[in-house]
This record gives sequence, C-alpha cells and structure tokens, in this order.
Amino acid sequence: MKLNSVISIMSILALGSCKSQEKSEPLKPNIIYILADDMGYHELGCYGQEVIETPNIDQLAKEGMMFTNHYTGSNICAPSRCALLTGKHSGHGWIRDNRPLPFEGNEPIPDEEITIAEILKMKNYATGVFGKWGLGYPLSEGSPNKQGFDQFYGYNCQRHAHNYFSTYMRQNVDSVTLSGNLEKPYTDYSADVIHNKALEFIETNKTKPFFLYYATTLPHSPYNQPDGELLEYYKIKTGLPKGDAAEEDFSVPKYAAMTARLDMHVGEIIAKLKEMDLLDNTLIIFSSDNGTALRPNEDSYLQTGGKLHGRKGEVYEGGIKAPMIAVWKGKILPGTVSNHISAFWDVLPTLAELVNTDNPENIDGISFLPTLLGNQEEQKDHEYLYWERNQSQAIRKGDMKAIISYDKKTYQQSVEIYNIADDPFEEKNMAENLPELKQSFLELAKSARIESELFPLLKISKN
Repeated sequence: MKLNSVISIMSILALGSCKSQEKSEPLKPNIIYILADDMGYHELGCYGQEVIETPNIDQLAKEGMMFTNHYTGSNICAPSRCALLTGKHSGHGWIRDNRPLPFEGNEPIPDEEITIAEILKMKNYATGVFGKWGLGYPLSEGSPNKQGFDQFYGYNCQRHAHNYFSTYMRQNVDSVTLSGNLEKPYTDYSADVIHNKALEFIETNKTKPFFLYYATTLPHSPYNQPDGELLEYYKIKTGLPKGDAAEEDFSVPKYAAMTARLDMHVGEIIAKLKEMDLLDNTLIIFSSDNGTALRPNEDSYLQTGGKLHGRKGEVYEGGIKAPMIAVWKGKILPGTVSNHISAFWDVLPTLAELVNTDNPENIDGISFLPTLLGNQEEQKDHEYLYWERNQSQAIRKGDMKAIISYDKKTYQQSVEIYNIADDPFEEKNMAENLPELKQSFLELAKSARIESELFPLLKISKN
C-alpha cells in the first residue's frame, strides 16, 4: 500500500538525517483549510467587496494575515485541487483539466501521489474532507479514503456537485440518501448538510489533532437555494429582483446570498472551535479554488472579480488570483498583510514544515510558514510560478508575467507580457518591446512542464 511505503521511506530519511533528529517536536495545531468554490478575488469585504457582507471572514482577516499575491492551482476546479493537495503545479501534476468520465467521478490522481492528508496522518492527525472532491471516482486509487482521508462526506464527482438538492451524498464510498429531496419541496440543501457533517467532525476529534479540508461548493452555480432571510435581505439591499429561489438561474440577490451563506458557515465553524476550546490551537486558512465564474455582464453590479482581467477558465489574473487569509492565535500577527508571492502548491510544504516532517520528492511548492510566523528574513521565494490549461500557459517571474496561447486550428503562438506590480489589471502588453524576456519566457514554458499521458506537449507555432 502507498501509505505504508511512504512511512517506510520517511522513517529511513529520518534515521539517516541528523538534522531531522535535531528538530524539536511541534505543538501539532489543528488545521482547517476552507476552500470556497468559484469565489472571486474581490468577493470578500476585506478584499474590497461593497455589496456582499462577509463579517465572519473579514474578522479572520482582522485576527490574522491577508495575502495579496496568492494564486490558485489552476483556473478551474479539479487541477486546482490537485495542485493544492499534492504540492505540484499544473505542469507537473497529474490532473491538468476537468476530465469527466462516463460514470460518476473524475480522472483519479494516482496512488503514488502523496497528499497533505497522508503527510498529516503520519503525524497522527485525524483527517476529514467535506464537500467537493473531484479527484477520483468512488473506490478508485484517487478516492479520498485512498488518499489519506479518514472521513469523506459530500460529492465525489464534480458534475454531481452541480446539484444543491441531490437525492444522495457520498459518505466515504457509500451512497447516503437525502430523504428531504425525494419529493418537492426539497428541504435538504447540500451545502448545509455537508457543513453540519464538518461540525460533527470537529466535535468528534476534539481530543486529538485534526486536519479538516472544508471544500464547500459555495458560491458555485447553480444558484438555487432555500428561500429565506438571506435572499430577502439582498433583494431589499440591492433593489433588484431575486427571482425564484428554487430555480437554478442567476440573480444578484441569489448569488450574494450564497456567498453570505458561506460566511455564515465560517462563523459557525469558529463558534464550534470556541465551544470546544480549540480555537487558540487551530490554524485556519481560507481561499478559493479559482477566480469568479461570473462573466462581465453578470458581475457588473457585484464586482466579485473587481477590475482584474479575465475570469474562471482563463490564465489572466481574474482566473487564477485568489484571496487567502491565515489565522493562528498567538502565532500569526493580527491585522497583517503580506505581498509574498505564493500559490496552492505551497500549502503542502507549509503544513509539512508546521508538523516537522519532510516534503515528498519532486514537488514545486515552497513553505510560506516563515511568512505566517513573521520570520520574513527566512522566507524563500519562487523563481517562477507556472500554470497551464486548454492550450494556454501562464508564468509569473517576479513582477513579470507571461501569457502564452496556442491557436488550436492554426497552431499559431501568441505571447503577452505584463508587469503585474505596475499593471495589475493586465492592460499594457509589453511583449513586443521585450524580445529577450519574451524568449526567456518561451524557453521556461517548455522546461517548466513534463509531458504526461493525458496532456502531451502543447502545440507550438509551425513557423
């Protein structure tokens, strides 16, 4: 089995390393990673949102650290989650796109991949994932229980996750009926059901360190939801029609209510930690899996993506830049803001360093724990960040960022270069004036990736 093999390898490394033996035993804080689904960079009040109210998440920012240069693993769900859990960017990760299968589930990550959950289990953490998985069909090598998670409740399949009133959920590999959704009116709203299961996980594991991967589906479409106070509040606040809560179509009040519901859930997680006297020894990280899915015509009022160029599915900033907030009482200085450049694949080495264990081989991540703990002089920086998907690549190197695209029909290559520090909205393409930098980015675009069985080398210009 993979986990036993990993434990053996890690034991050998530990025995052979004096440096490892000299490390002090950490406190083993509880770890909660909250992943919003399709939340834009400007969707939270603490990141500039003016319509949707997110007081609980904003409070996390007041009590912890906000990151202004944090990036997702990809511009869509599955490869972004793969990068998060395995520490590999999309040029090296196994999952590089959403690949639906003809049955329930998605392309599985291989057994050989080492996830955050497996690393933490080696340190005797209880591990649970609640929400959307999308990295392997039930009983496959990529299913949650075979990738280090003791407990799983939610959607194994991403397509299944596009149903807030499903008739069933997955509990580990079993199918659990939601009896409230067998007949109309539906009463079991999946985001609430999953949330309550996550709260149970916290209470069940209050006497030992735990890792809770809270992969909510909010505020991903469809936009149907229970009719109630949240919807009515945003109907009144915006002065816009809310539409039919039972229908899946978009409206500003419906979308705002979904994000507000997520904020309410975050508040209930904090309340549960306080009730269990666990908050002081819990590291909480909040982020989103990709940029907002709202297109410009839908987003003109809410501005969830702000002025960032691009949206979900694109490798411009609006598709891959994410909010990130980290809170750990007594360890992370309250009310701080970091411009450290980081990405999803940095989370695994950060948590590995936190619990005093070694990283798996061949990962791309760099721990940002020194930044969290205020030891900026010890913080290592990336040479570059890399993304690829759908015949497009993006590379950020320092303040400079390249977008490299390939036309699927003509194979023609186009290159854009932006100075993200001076031009955060990617309005001024500098590629033609920087030929040497352009060439270096093109060379890096080849060396930063490996060809996989599913994702062969991107087509390049025939000229």
